[in-house]
Amino acid sequence: MGENLFTNYFLVVTVFLYCIGFTSLLLNRNLVKKIIGLNISVVAVYMFLGTTGFVTGRAPPIIVDGIQDAALYVNPIPAGMILTGIVISFSVTAFSLALIASLYKRYETLYLDEIMLKVAQEDPE
Repeated sequence: MGENLFTNYFLVVTVFLYCIGFTSLLLNRNLVKKIIGLNISVVAVYMFLGTTGFVTGRAPPIIVDGIQDAALYVNPIPAGMILTGIVISFSVTAFSLALIASLYKRYETLYLDEIMLKVAQEDPE
């Protein structure tokens, strides 16, 4: 059991990073810290995809010298998924930070509990 942890250390690191990010996402009340936690967990997923998609001894998926045997090349799909995910997570982060900035302008706080309290005080019902 212990020897598998040392040979698959990248899996342990990615699970550890994901747990840090997810815990930060759940436990912090500051909205910016929640976004940071979300980004940490997303990066852990990208690391997982990147490390599991790599196969030692295989070449990049570029045909050289007419060799077309797929068993000699690394699968390019995980790399494509990672690049697509990076673009999407950047967009989500930018949009979230823009929403947080507008919330801060309106309620003058970044803490979710205080925002919810002020929203409840504004509600006429």
